[in-house]
Amino acid sequence: MSMLTPPGMGGKYRVTGAAYPRMSRKRSRTRIVLAVLGSILALALVGYGALQLIDVFRGDSPKRNTAAGAKDCPTTPPEAAAKNGPAAASTASAAAKPAVVLPPPGEITVNVYNATPRAGLAKAVGDELAKRGFVIGNVGNAPATFDKKVPGTGILLGSPTTDKAVFSVLGTQLAGTTQQTDTRETADVDLILGDAFKELSTKEDADKALALLANPVPAPKNC
Repeated sequence: MSMLTPPGMGGKYRVTGAAYPRMSRKRSRTRIVLAVLGSILALALVGYGALQLIDVFRGDSPKRNTAAGAKDCPTTPPEAAAKNGPAAASTASAAAKPAVVLPPPGEITVNVYNATPRAGLAKAVGDELAKRGFVIGNVGNAPATFDKKVPGTGILLGSPTTDKAVFSVLGTQLAGTTQQTDTRETADVDLILGDAFKELSTKEDADKALALLANPVPAPKNC
C-alpha cells in the first residue's frame, strides 16, 4: 500500500500516484430545478413590466380606452335606424318622441295678480299672456296674504292636483317663479307678480323654452 493511501481505505480509493483522489459531492437536482424556475419567473416579470411601460407610453391602457369609448359613443339617427330594420326604427322613433306631454296655453286659465306697488302691472301682463294664447281669468291686486310680500319674480299658485306640466308651461313666460298650492279645487292657476318682476320673457325666448320643455335633450349614455 502506498504511503499516500489513508489508513483503512483501499480498493478504488487506493492512491497509486502522487495525489489524493477528488471526493466531491454530486450537485442536488432539486437546486438546479429551482434555479431554472427562478430564472424563468424573473424573465417573465421583466417582460411583463416592459409591456406595461410600452402601453403607458402609447396611451393604450384599458382605462384610457374605456374613457375614449365613453366619449365617442356612437349614436344612430332615426333615418339610419329605419334602414336597419323595423325594430331599430321603432326604438329610434320612441326615443325621438317628447318625454313630456304638455298642455297647450289655450287649455291653461291664468289669474294675474299684482303684489307690487306698481299700478296697472297685472293688466299689462294679462294682456300679453292673452296674446300668447293663455286664457286669462281674474286680474287685479294680490290678496292680503301676498300683497307686498313677494320679494321674488312671482309665485305660481294652484291646487294640489294641478298638473306640474301646467306650472312648467306658464313658467316659460317668466324666469325665477316659485310654485305653491292652496285648497282650491279648480284647475286655474294664479300668477302673483312680485317685487323682482321686470317684464315677461320675450316671446322668442319663451317659445324656445317651451320647445325645449316639450323635446328635452336626452342625457348621454355610456356604450
